[in-house]
Amino acid sequence: MIPLRTCAWFVAVLCATCVCVGSMHATDIGGTISTTLTITTDSQLVDDVTCTVTNAPCIAIAAPDVKLELNGFTMTGQADARVACTTSAPNFSEIGIDIEGLTGVAVRGPGLVQQFRGPGVFVFQSNGVTVTGITLSTNCFSGILVGGGSAHEISSNVSVRNGNPVAPCGGI
Repeated sequence: MIPLRTCAWFVAVLCATCVCVGSMHATDIGGTISTTLTITTDSQLVDDVTCTVTNAPCIAIAAPDVKLELNGFTMTGQADARVACTTSAPNFSEIGIDIEGLTGVAVRGPGLVQQFRGPGVFVFQSNGVTVTGITLSTNCFSGILVGGGSAHEISSNVSVRNGNPVAPCGGI
């Protein structure tokens, strides 16, 4: 027979472990991403990201209420570092961070999203999305492109040198 005190201690440790696990980030992201990384739980960058994905997003958020923390790191796509895109280089599907048809997603900086052949961040038909504190530079379409939805908080972002000669989109 197990003493009551031992059972109480075991239950307390088990509960504390569950609380800690629930508050941890499910995915730590860094290094090279060569196929779309789909995240469905809170995640964070723990290092710079080089994205070599072709014809698809680098990171796709695929569940409501997910938070992605950039933590001061940089995500870099395959566009030209100086001018983003020439007339032949834009590829809308090469998105830095893709959010489609979701509610309550948050992408928070500080951090830099740069050199994607599509938009840096694409928010499409979603509601209540937060994108804040990010620098977006040298992306071939807008730094942040919002296509529909409502109740978004897009604040404290910096957008520099985004767009291309064919579709001269810009910041947000």
